[in-house]
Amino acid sequence: MSNFMNLIWNEQIKLYAQKSTWVMFIVILAIAIGGGFLTKFMGEEADFKEYGDNWQAELQEENAQLTAEMKDDEFIQYTNQPIIEENNYYLENNIKPKPYDGWEYVLENSFLSSLISLFTIVVAAGIISNEFKWGTIKLLLIRPISRTKILFSKYVSVLIFALTLLIFLLVTSWIVGAILFGLNGLNPLIIQQQSAGFAQTGVFGEIVEAYGLSLVTLVMMATFAFMISAIFRSSGMAIGLAIFLMMAGNAIVAFLAQYEWSKYILFANTNLKQYMDGGMPLNESMTLTFSVVVLVVYFIVFLGAAWTAFTKRDIAGQ
Repeated sequence: MSNFMNLIWNEQIKLYAQKSTWVMFIVILAIAIGGGFLTKFMGEEADFKEYGDNWQAELQEENAQLTAEMKDDEFIQYTNQPIIEENNYYLENNIKPKPYDGWEYVLENSFLSSLISLFTIVVAAGIISNEFKWGTIKLLLIRPISRTKILFSKYVSVLIFALTLLIFLLVTSWIVGAILFGLNGLNPLIIQQQSAGFAQTGVFGEIVEAYGLSLVTLVMMATFAFMISAIFRSSGMAIGLAIFLMMAGNAIVAFLAQYEWSKYILFANTNLKQYMDGGMPLNESMTLTFSVVVLVVYFIVFLGAAWTAFTKRDIAGQ
């Protein structure tokens, strides 16, 4: 076990010795800070409005103004109607609206998990293929350590890197959000639009759910890129295929949705959010358990293919 931990540590050292790794952290930091300033100074004024003691009358007046705008421009109803419905939820449930805060900024930044997936794909694609490219694979494999340990130490290092990036995004978003917008408490209640309408939930739970579910796509795409890297020893191919599938996955699923077998496609199951809050899955026969089983099968196949290619192939000619 100590050998395995040492291998992981060595992989982390090699990873952070590369300038490109630090560029990824700098990009995330820059986006978190830049996004915060854009939200602060270019966001909707209504999001930062602080309501007084007579907040019910203020909401009713706001609804009247939004309704009048809809009469003048019918296309604006797509933006105004949800605001009116949210205001009505506050009024019906006697909940005073709170201004936008740092917690909500963290929640909104969960979409940046796609960027982290992209960075993780790049790392996963190169962690094996670069050993062949740089000619260091022989030096690595002549050590008295099994190929299986070497392979999985690299894979675990990829997952650790992905988790580190995700935590870095969370922390930087929280710090930027707290500085620019303040905090409404440790776990303030927020109003979220769900399939059945609006509902009041704790922001911390929403953050955990949003970032936690994003890990599914992140892990699956990193594992796919890792497999391609092990099989073809080409980081370019691994990055290209993984990014293409990540970007086009939903479109492919939508195009093939008419077929019953489409429910077995990887990307039909990576979005577990479809089972939350009364959502509708792609196929009526799909359930959360079904998607988890499908994902586990793909996961095993990807890692199995990577293990077979890495442990069984002769590298004497490399």
